[in-house]
Amino acid sequence: MSDRQPVGSAPDLIRARAMETLFERLESLCEGAIAIDRGGRVVYVNEKYLPSLRLRHSSEAIGRSIEEIIPNSLMRKVAETGEPILLDIMELGGEQLVVTRMPIEDEQGKVIGAIGFVLYHRLDSLKPLLARLTQLENDLRSARRQLSHPRTARFTFDDFVGRSAGIARAKELARRAARQSVTVLLTGETGTGKEMLAQAIHNASSRAERPFVSVNVAAIPDTLIESEFFGTAPGAYTGADRKGREGKFRIADGGTLFLDEIGEMPLQLQAKLLRVLQEREIEPLGSDKVTPVDVRVIAATNVDLAKRVSEGAFRADLYYRLNVLSIHLPPLRDCLDDLPEISGRLLDDIRLSGDYVNARLTPSGLTALAQYGWPGNVRELRNVLERALILSDSGRLTADDFARMLTLGPQVDLESETRPAGTVIPYAQAEAAFERQMLEQALAASNGQISEAARMLRISRATLYKKLSKFGLTPSGSPAV
Repeated sequence: MSDRQPVGSAPDLIRARAMETLFERLESLCEGAIAIDRGGRVVYVNEKYLPSLRLRHSSEAIGRSIEEIIPNSLMRKVAETGEPILLDIMELGGEQLVVTRMPIEDEQGKVIGAIGFVLYHRLDSLKPLLARLTQLENDLRSARRQLSHPRTARFTFDDFVGRSAGIARAKELARRAARQSVTVLLTGETGTGKEMLAQAIHNASSRAERPFVSVNVAAIPDTLIESEFFGTAPGAYTGADRKGREGKFRIADGGTLFLDEIGEMPLQLQAKLLRVLQEREIEPLGSDKVTPVDVRVIAATNVDLAKRVSEGAFRADLYYRLNVLSIHLPPLRDCLDDLPEISGRLLDDIRLSGDYVNARLTPSGLTALAQYGWPGNVRELRNVLERALILSDSGRLTADDFARMLTLGPQVDLESETRPAGTVIPYAQAEAAFERQMLEQALAASNGQISEAARMLRISRATLYKKLSKFGLTPSGSPAV
């Protein structure tokens, strides 16, 4: 009887033995091994891996979902796609681990599960790579925190797009303001980009490395506004922080304080603000000591401050102190030549979210946008683009995509133009149509935010809710069903 193996059996035997050897060697070298079935349930975990998983026995993991054992694990993805992840970094228990994940196949080549190995501690040659990747990841996290931090200005003059005369004039004055530390007053309708321009001024100035603190004056209750701005001394009043509290001026020291909706500031606080602007010092609530501060103030308003001065609602001396350099931001309807560039920039920002990578505005879509009045300006434009993309199947925005949400203004005008001469509709009917139009436009401009819509209409939230109920509207602006 011959000792020779049948042709083809030796390679199969070697391959099978090689796979066993590879598994045994990897398991002995690695710091942990875990396997799952096609459904993502754990079928195996070795003893060395248990401490890292905070388990006492492997039986505590068997049969459980892999995500219950390792949150955010990619093992299920490997089992479902059959594609290995040969080298990856996984965070577990605050530690960075180098891991490899591979699919498991049966004799017919069908994927029946996946197995993962933790390689970090044994493969010393990977430590420099891991250290470098860890540093890069930490730098990225730091950059993200900085960008999202409320004390950091994100926008520059490059972000404030537009070439029309009004925008060009605003940017020129803003660049001049950036070279000085003068107080700036930004005027313009809601949604025209006043805070963006304020951030651009800050970032182009010598204060760019210092804090940028933004405060919406209208959003702070009158009872708290003084402590919010100037801080409180320890134990200044019952319930106050025993350690005291720093106000916005102190937080912004060395940088820029942006006061949005300055026209809503109570009269009693206006006198204190004027003193700070003149003397460059603050006196915390409950304290008899003054603290010097170095803050550039940029104020913004969407109301006529000169008119408020004449009405006695705003101090004349504070108005003149704020109005050292006034920059007016034009409404979008006066800058329609810039609509393609502004829309393109907004779509670029929306694409960065990763949800609408194929977003595109067609010529017919742009024409439809140009026919609208834009009471909410650029803020409303972005909301409309995002809403259209949500409802679009292709991401290719045409006039039809905007027809339902932008017909109200043009339709009302069109009806008035085509109405037969001499035709008069009842006053109550015309008043109701106008009121409904204003409600829907305010909801569209505020993206359905009740508080913002009420503020734009200068009515209370309760009144707005009553009016919405009267016309059967929901916060989205659509009829209630």
